Amino acid sequence: MEFDAHRSTAVCEPVPMSGGANRPRARSGRPTRESYDRVALEYTRNVADELDGKPFDRAFLERLALDARGRGIVCDMGCGPGHVGRYLADLGVRVVGMDLSTGMLAEARRRNPDIGYVLGDMRALPVDDGVWAGIVAFYAIVHLLPDELPQAFAEFARVTRTGGRLALAFHIGDEVVHRDEWWDHPVDLDFILHQPSAVGSALDSAGFHDVTVAERDPYPDVEYPSRRAYVEAVRD
Repeated sequence: MEFDAHRSTAVCEPVPMSGGANRPRARSGRPTRESYDRVALEYTRNVADELDGKPFDRAFLERLALDARGRGIVCDMGCGPGHVGRYLADLGVRVVGMDLSTGMLAEARRRNPDIGYVLGDMRALPVDDGVWAGIVAFYAIVHLLPDELPQAFAEFARVTRTGGRLALAFHIGDEVVHRDEWWDHPVDLDFILHQPSAVGSALDSAGFHDVTVAERDPYPDVEYPSRRAYVEAVRD
């Protein structure tokens, strides 16, 4: 997610905003989880309707829904308050959400009582092999360092059945920015931007094929001004 200091609302996905050295740090999931627990309510208030202003993102999700509908369960990975999964569910897709933060999952369950949610870390998913027909991960890899992507993508491949689709969205760049405050709450978050070529290579090595990448500029006055990548891939 980002917070635009010139506007009164937070808009959509995780993104670096202020301060901090651009350096990678070895991280556990605990600081990220606790930080999102602290801001879960404000995140939900400011983010849940963000797809309304993003036609490209809606079209991207609609393509996934056309392929996934009737094929099984799609996981909304790093689901936050569950708005991406809600959009897919309203298009007829069976959805389960997963997040590292119990606070975020509480908001998702409150908003979407008809969707199931699971607590989990994408680097070690608590589900059996081949259980999902697909995964959508909108800005979910923003807290993973580049050398953590192979582990996460290997887990994505393990739990996705053959022919299942993966849909990723992320900010393009090389920066790692630390943030220690968000909506007046103390946090401890590293935001990592990624290069599409590196993401595509990691997906290929993990067992995905037909990797395609689309890029777009940010929507003015709606998003943090970073270029975005939208990646689709098919499980081998």
